Amino acid sequence: MEEASWYKKPEMIVALSALLISVVTTVVGIYSAYIDRAYARASVWPRLEIFRSYSDQSFSYGVSNNGTGPAIIKYAAVTYKSKSIKRWDEIPEIPRFTQSHISQRILPAEKSIQPLIYQGAQNKLFLAIDNDIKISLCYCSIYDQCWITDRSNDPQPVDECKIDKKQRFQQ
Repeated sequence: MEEASWYKKPEMIVALSALLISVVTTVVGIYSAYIDRAYARASVWPRLEIFRSYSDQSFSYGVSNNGTGPAIIKYAAVTYKSKSIKRWDEIPEIPRFTQSHISQRILPAEKSIQPLIYQGAQNKLFLAIDNDIKISLCYCSIYDQCWITDRSNDPQPVDECKIDKKQRFQQ
């Protein structure tokens, strides 16, 4: 009697079937974990938008988080006439105003802050200098995915939020 090839023996067929099922199960598990991680990141994805508001008696800059998760604002950078400024009062043309802290804070989803508010008849001064003011923010999600955005509201992904202290806006 002739002996069957090793791969034709019943116990080898069972073993190879078990191995194949294990490999398929592992691949499905890895893919499922990848999808779960992507879903978790998307469920807390911040999206900051910088806006300007103007009326007859007021002018303001605002930042809103229109994403699904909190935005951890790492830094703000504001320039006036291409020169970095640390505080709003470094712009000599603007009259008295109200301000809020914008740098290094957490902005919850669907919330807004107004870092600069002016109410009064001289709001046209702000319109005159508005094009000379550039604002950019670097922010991260709770999973350390980071973006930088400016007034164009087109966030660009970055590896991390770093800025020279001379360029960091302090208010």
